[in-house]
Amino acid sequence: MLSVLAVAFPFFALVLCGYAATRRGLLPQSAIPGLNAFVLFFALPCMLYRFGAATPVGLLLDPGALGIYLACALAMVGLAVAWARRQRLGWNDAAFGALVAAFPNTGFMGVPLLAALLGAQAAGPVMLAIAVDMVITTSLCIALSRLDGAGGVGPALRRALRGMLANPMAWSIALGALASALQWRLPGPLEQLVALLAGAASPVALFTIGAVLARSRMNAHEHVPARAYVPLALAKLVLHPLLVFGAGRAAMALGLPLAAPALTALVLVAALPGASNVSLLAERFGAHTGRIARIILVSTALSFLSFSAAVAWLAPR
Repeated sequence: MLSVLAVAFPFFALVLCGYAATRRGLLPQSAIPGLNAFVLFFALPCMLYRFGAATPVGLLLDPGALGIYLACALAMVGLAVAWARRQRLGWNDAAFGALVAAFPNTGFMGVPLLAALLGAQAAGPVMLAIAVDMVITTSLCIALSRLDGAGGVGPALRRALRGMLANPMAWSIALGALASALQWRLPGPLEQLVALLAGAASPVALFTIGAVLARSRMNAHEHVPARAYVPLALAKLVLHPLLVFGAGRAAMALGLPLAAPALTALVLVAALPGASNVSLLAERFGAHTGRIARIILVSTALSFLSFSAAVAWLAPR
């Protein structure tokens, strides 16, 4: 366990650095969109492209891993929505609470952290998870959020589709998979540029997560009771990985095609905290952003121990 904590500590310490820098005013809030833009449009796409290009295309298109992760994501959405409706929340707040409970912070946190822990074998399952969450989980939750009649399902889904098409992470994964299938390499100088940008992805992305969390905390001026967000934060960190682990082991027992390393990577993806970009989507569609921000903040703070425990638990398997 101590060795796992030693590996995970620098990653979570970078999040804490970003949080502290923003809370103390060393990083102006006006600089955070620029950091986000650098990570989203430059550094992270280069990292994902390199992972994709270096991974055999069969691992990037693993139907067993895809089926298990998708089924568990849909189960998390269903359970979270059912819980929220029992709490008398509207469809908009219920849907975005479900999204943050089912959508791990795979892009900004999971890619660098799992690459350090598991190596190149994690690339295929991690990118499958990103694709499922960006395309299917997000679209489903946006559609559910419109059931209150606020703007209609069709226009909301069109806005979501435009957002996905403009997201460079999806394109970088697709281009990396194509390069892997064709066994094609970038020219030397361009490869070096991509490598430099990819190397910047981990520290800047993790620092930015901390800055975003601090900004949401500083700008949240209303009281939100703990019962409105703590259960979903705990569900993200505990229930989601347990669902993936149980479903994966059952699939393997039934003889379905799922390799043990792929299952380990998927469980650790599910054990990540809620994705920080869900708060931006919630704000865009008029949901309770303070509640979503608190779910992300609590799940990120607790994940240092819960994620490390998940790694230590799975390591011998």
